[in-house]
Amino acid sequence: MRVLKFGGTSLANPERFLQAAELIEKAHLEEQAAGVLSAPAKITNHLVALSEKASQNQPTDTHFNEAVEIFYNIINGLHAKNNNFDLAGTKALIDAEFDQIAGLLDEIRASGKVEDAVKATIDCRGEKLSIAMMKSWFEACGYEVTVVNPVEKLLAHGTYLESSVDIVESTKRVNAGSIPKQNVVLMAGFTAGNEKGELVLLGRNGSDYSAACLAACLGASVCEIWTDVDGVFTCDPRLVADARLLPHLSYREAMELSYFGAKVIHPRTIGPLVQNNIPCLIKNTGNPTAAGSVIDGDENATEELQVKGITNLDNVSMFNVSGSGMQGMVGMAARVFSTMSKAGISVILITQSSSEYSISFCVPAKSTERALTVLNAEFAHELQTGDLDPVDIIRELSIVSVVGDGMRSAKGIAARFFSSLAQANISIVAIAQGSSERSISAVVPMNKAIEAVKATHQGLFNNKKSIDVFLVGVGGVGGALIEQIKRQKEFLAKKDIEIRVCALANADQMLLNENGLNLDNWKEDLENAIQPSDFDVLLSFIKLHHVVNPVFVDCTAAQSVSNLYVRALREGFHVVTPNKKANTGSFAYYQELRQAARQGRHKFLYETNVGAGLPVIENLQNLLAAGDEVEKFEGILSGSLSFIFGKLEEGLTLSQATFIAKEKGFTEPDPRDDLSGADVARKLLILARETGLPLEFDDIEVEGVLPKGFSEGLSKEEFLKILPEVDAEFSQRVEKAKAEGKVLRYVGSINGSKCRVAIEAVDENHPLYKVKDGENALAFSTRYYSPIPLLLRGYGAGTDVTAAGIFADILRTLQGGA
Repeated sequence: MRVLKFGGTSLANPERFLQAAELIEKAHLEEQAAGVLSAPAKITNHLVALSEKASQNQPTDTHFNEAVEIFYNIINGLHAKNNNFDLAGTKALIDAEFDQIAGLLDEIRASGKVEDAVKATIDCRGEKLSIAMMKSWFEACGYEVTVVNPVEKLLAHGTYLESSVDIVESTKRVNAGSIPKQNVVLMAGFTAGNEKGELVLLGRNGSDYSAACLAACLGASVCEIWTDVDGVFTCDPRLVADARLLPHLSYREAMELSYFGAKVIHPRTIGPLVQNNIPCLIKNTGNPTAAGSVIDGDENATEELQVKGITNLDNVSMFNVSGSGMQGMVGMAARVFSTMSKAGISVILITQSSSEYSISFCVPAKSTERALTVLNAEFAHELQTGDLDPVDIIRELSIVSVVGDGMRSAKGIAARFFSSLAQANISIVAIAQGSSERSISAVVPMNKAIEAVKATHQGLFNNKKSIDVFLVGVGGVGGALIEQIKRQKEFLAKKDIEIRVCALANADQMLLNENGLNLDNWKEDLENAIQPSDFDVLLSFIKLHHVVNPVFVDCTAAQSVSNLYVRALREGFHVVTPNKKANTGSFAYYQELRQAARQGRHKFLYETNVGAGLPVIENLQNLLAAGDEVEKFEGILSGSLSFIFGKLEEGLTLSQATFIAKEKGFTEPDPRDDLSGADVARKLLILARETGLPLEFDDIEVEGVLPKGFSEGLSKEEFLKILPEVDAEFSQRVEKAKAEGKVLRYVGSINGSKCRVAIEAVDENHPLYKVKDGENALAFSTRYYSPIPLLLRGYGAGTDVTAAGIFADILRTLQGGA
């Protein structure tokens, strides 16, 4: 005998109902089959709503009519497939059942309340009618059918709405030997009978449990749970796209997973099967040829995975019973948990401090107020005397659990679990490990549960690392970055790295896609976007889609965008930027940024603030971390000025060199932004602050390339027209330096606490003498690098070079630490 259970989605319409019938028939022809059926999808929700709304004297017609229509649709489809199907008789049965429901609803309205016994008989009508329809179908196909009445055959103990089956007594009642071998066996799920013969329910979604009970009573060879997924996955595949199908689980693993929230199987299903060593097979009605997942008693099966699954159990409250008087007080734990037991409250997770100062435990959120009431009553004396502190409750929590038999012998699972949560910036409220060593659980805020599952799955199951980029600013540098990301996609895939650009934004509009934007026509798509640029929308987006590793990339030069960095870091973003405004604003904001990054364990990366793609900041930070000290610094920090001053050596005038630099895209749109020296001063300030100097921008002494006041009040176009007016004077400076065997360079320098940017004449022995053509060069004289300085040299201008530096920073967000 094989028992096959079909859930609501597998019976939702005529096509799926017929597919379930076909699977039962196929199993019956191979080995006698018993089908256990749920109500068709949506039916139970409608039935529950009927009694609830009737008790509140609210309209029920919509739920009533929609439920009837679902059944009519199914039987009409069955009759269309086989005209032997008793359409009239089955319709009459449906009408009679709903007439009874209508009568019960009138009684509920009159009394203003719904008794549990009445609610039970209404809620289970869907299962009863599923069996009636399936029985009529098999009889139309020429089969004899035995219907097991669960109210008569399954003895259960408990309440009308939540009971447990007595397998020993029920086995005697079912008496498998009395069922003819040629008969198809059918039984409604979700229901059983108590000692008085009254109908009781086995808990919401209890049809899996019904099937397991029937399998145990019949001594079945297998219990098959047919659902809408291919089997048991490492976690919910709707949350994690690359969740893995598990071909095998032990009974204990399945029980742990279901207990801690796995949706694919009811928590109580495994118990009856374990006692009789009956394997359970999870299959997909929509993909019946898939292998599915087998659950059995083999705990030593050779498996690749030490961890089998990650689950989250939501809507949990944590209680903390604590107080100085608890230390050494005998029997406190017993009193706490016996109080919960007497109140009928399920305790999901327990943790106790080694000092005996506190006991913490979790209960379902729906039991919170009841639990508080009974605890306050039990410990009224201790609370009054101050031996106990007031009971502390933390609400809206989830329990995220990692489960697997292989965890007993594996090392480092807990470390990887908690590291994954830390990297996703998820705070842990409590931790518990089962004595079986098959599970480790962390209690986390419920609004972070999905991120926790995603991050843990990536940390434990997936070598592939994902980065979700939110890019603001798609001009020259931003556009070049997008093209580099597109170009490097295949290369990174070989290293198990995926960069998804989930957002593109300019000053006016933005594009969003949680799975990553198609970048083939990104310019046109962004021009046609209807979503206005809004940072609050970005924040809502990462929370809505539970993005684990979001990176906010600012490729603008806007102060308004840099002002968002602290908030971005606190809200869960890494921040990567070439925009110097944040690091050169007030020193207070500079410090606040770093504090936000440390506290949130997120990265604030700005390598391209100084030297474009040169690894300046990282090398300087490494030197300082190793105990080195900067004694002196000199550098050419502007690629555009490096190019311009190099051209002066070739005999070009200042205006000619500037025009060429502008045409090549080396300068800012308005070259005065480069020639003023302000950009170099900002870079020098960043370096000075990195060395520990608490300076403001005004502390930098700046000598611009142009005379003071030159072109003040003029437009960019007007400035470019009059720029040749300074050529003669500047050429004289060039010639004077040349006569002394020197060249002019625009240099930023740090001596002690003094910072200066200015034009300097340097000779051939100076490390900056040969630096030109857009190169940057930075000479650090340190305690370790002296008298010969550490020299970093390379191109410091151009969109591609800068974009490459940003790209490298984006990849650095995958590294651990803040």
